[in-house]
Amino acid sequence: MRHNKIILFAFLLMFYGFKPKAQENNKTKFVHPGILNTRASLDYIGAQLRVGDTMRTAAYQKVLDFIKDHEYPASFPSTIIVGSNGATSPSKTQIRKDCELVYAFALAWAATGNADYAQKAIGLLNGWAYAFKDYGLLAGKTNPNQPDLEASWTTPSFVAAAEIIRHYKVKGKSAGWVAADIEQFSKYLVTVKDNYINKIPDYKNNWDASAGYAKMTIGVFLNQDSVYRAGYNLLVKELPNVIQPDGTLPELCVRKDCVHYQYSLAAYTYAAAIAKIHGDNSLWEISNKNISLGYNFMRKAYEQKTGCDYCDLNSRIFPGVEVAYGYYNTDNLKYLRGLQAPLGVPIDNTFLGFTTYTHYKVKGL
Repeated sequence: MRHNKIILFAFLLMFYGFKPKAQENNKTKFVHPGILNTRASLDYIGAQLRVGDTMRTAAYQKVLDFIKDHEYPASFPSTIIVGSNGATSPSKTQIRKDCELVYAFALAWAATGNADYAQKAIGLLNGWAYAFKDYGLLAGKTNPNQPDLEASWTTPSFVAAAEIIRHYKVKGKSAGWVAADIEQFSKYLVTVKDNYINKIPDYKNNWDASAGYAKMTIGVFLNQDSVYRAGYNLLVKELPNVIQPDGTLPELCVRKDCVHYQYSLAAYTYAAAIAKIHGDNSLWEISNKNISLGYNFMRKAYEQKTGCDYCDLNSRIFPGVEVAYGYYNTDNLKYLRGLQAPLGVPIDNTFLGFTTYTHYKVKGL
């Protein structure tokens, strides 16, 4: 009887919203900056630049080149018009470019303390946060869910920049992003999450991987474990479909291009790196290290040995390779990064870049 009363009491506690202490302690303890870069890693690469480290300087040049080669926007559209299968519009081109540009400015500010870089980054973050209203569709054969994918691609790069601008200090001085603008940017993240990213269809491919990665980044910035965990759980659920137990990436065989499967690899790699920053190596290690096996398959694609399709040696290597190499340190990843390093950004600006600068031989990431 006494045992039954204890069970009933515990049930009532749970029913009325009381959570066991152990469950509360399972919540993620967020680190800031916490999207691929940390305070320690930014300090380290900045110090290497200042002493003229040859490798780091060459990789940083990719950041400066991107800034030089891309015009700073004079305005920001409220509606982003998108199309499927490469179909584009000026607004779609701009937001993809701007999410890489703001990240480049944030990295440059962290490296130099130059206030102009900080203000340019803040201008981009504020510009999109205040202007954005919604997505629209190009006329024609546009997947009605294409906005969900576009938001999943661009949002993490904005968040990575925002984490640096909000939380990193150079010689004790912050970038100067004011609280009201941070709040507006947070509202922007909630809007794209609720109206688009959360509505990704269950395609069991790069769409789901991109959405999971995006939600993890949003969760970090908002300090919301439920959002972060929703992204993580989506990635765990889809991993066996996206990267099969033997490393096969079905998207290479189905899509027959050297881009779409790299979307999946980049999303999983970046998500695993973020989780590691927050004390969790599980995405790197899950199953039989599926992410590493996926990169083994990628090498086969570049060596034309997959049995289904292959990549030309000139096909762009996505910058997730550098991040994965930092963790796994395999010969296959060393081969892949060696094809085109130092790595800049993806040719279509879908995932944040400059990873040779931020990650090559950087301990702790």
